[in-house]
Amino acid sequence: MKNCRMLSVLAGLALLAACGGEQPTEGVVARAGKQDLTVDQTVQLLVDQENLPNQVEVVRALADLWVDYTLLASAVAADSTLGSLSLEPMVRQQLEQEMIFQLMDSVIQVDTVITDEDLRVAYEQEAPDAVIGARHILLSYPQQATQAQRDSVRATLDGIRRRVVAGERFDALARQYSEDPGSAAMGGDLGTFGRGEMVKPFEDAAFALQPGEISDIVETPYGLHLIKVESKEAPGFDQVKEQFRSRAQNQRVLQAESTYVAGIEAASSPEVTEGAMGVVKEIAKDPSTRLTARAADRALVSFQGGAFTVGEYQNLVQGQPPQFRESVQGATEEQIHNFLMGAAQRKLLVAEAAKAGMEPTQARVDSLVTEARRQILEVADQIGLRSLDRAPGEAVAPAVSRAVDQSLQDVLTGAADVVPLGQLSFQLRQRTQVQIFDAALGQVVLEVGRIRATRSPAPAEAGPPSADTVGN
Repeated sequence: MKNCRMLSVLAGLALLAACGGEQPTEGVVARAGKQDLTVDQTVQLLVDQENLPNQVEVVRALADLWVDYTLLASAVAADSTLGSLSLEPMVRQQLEQEMIFQLMDSVIQVDTVITDEDLRVAYEQEAPDAVIGARHILLSYPQQATQAQRDSVRATLDGIRRRVVAGERFDALARQYSEDPGSAAMGGDLGTFGRGEMVKPFEDAAFALQPGEISDIVETPYGLHLIKVESKEAPGFDQVKEQFRSRAQNQRVLQAESTYVAGIEAASSPEVTEGAMGVVKEIAKDPSTRLTARAADRALVSFQGGAFTVGEYQNLVQGQPPQFRESVQGATEEQIHNFLMGAAQRKLLVAEAAKAGMEPTQARVDSLVTEARRQILEVADQIGLRSLDRAPGEAVAPAVSRAVDQSLQDVLTGAADVVPLGQLSFQLRQRTQVQIFDAALGQVVLEVGRIRATRSPAPAEAGPPSADTVGN
């Protein structure tokens, strides 16, 4: 029996079995089933697109798009209605959201009647539409400050506050002591600002003051502040009463929903499992990665009676745009933790809705699947992959190749927009063997660079002729 040795290509991102019977991979950038995207094809697509950087990342993005378009064109050619393609996973998120809405409507009972008197009091306290003018004095902590140093800074600002209260001019003290380079020279003047324009602790303290009042010491990530409000303007209550009423009613509903969800979480004790952060980022790099059943069932968040698994996360990521996957790559541990807890919360709510008998009817599922299928066929039409131009007796594969090449050329020249396939891409890739060969991506970059370097510059790029040339 022959030994089968696995070769690691560029740090193990793709594994190719070097065994007898394998299709050759030399000169192949990507493979989708029996269709190949060659180095030569890729170079021809990219060499004239000098507005695009000649980088491996660009070649990889093109290869991924080629895979998606090739799989879609092949699927439509094999079945013009896509009837054999299971589309229920694509609409599952919408179905679950409908279940959650139904659950909330059934369990959240909130008194949203608010008298004009109560509304006026709340409006005056919150001042949601107010614009205030203020000054501040900022003292920052030293880098890696000890507790003694922090206490010293606070004591200094407390002394300044006592001087202001005793009658000294706030603006003069701001010029002398404030460490805010943007406002100190102007006596601490911050101009005017509304809600949401300052960090929260600063905003809360400032909007709680009336003109002429001085705040207590306020701590923010920038240091310690002393705030003086000089003006406060807001539209009249009668002008905005009904909009504010709607806002107050919505806040009551949101608070009730938050309380309900917190109760479900408390009863289930969700907990992010060890190593989950790394798995989340790895899957986001390549959401089409084939998982073993065991890997797909691994818990990212475990809770009483269940878990949010790697497979469920993969399905979720597949339906998201590329920007989402990029944001996961740059996310902090806290952000990923919050994301995972939110996903577990959603699963818990769906389970509650199912227990309450709120599973969607088959008619509703069929309706959404039918609509999804219609939209997919529209996309195939839009990118020119539904009606293949085939010569009499010609096989499907060459016609698919021509159609995909034309679609990619249109994208690269700006004649057409990129149409990401999202969850559909995942469904198609699960049915077909797909590979992108990292070594070939580098070959494309080298060849494109070589060809561009040997070209004569266009007249506009060559600059004015020399005197010798003109003389000849």
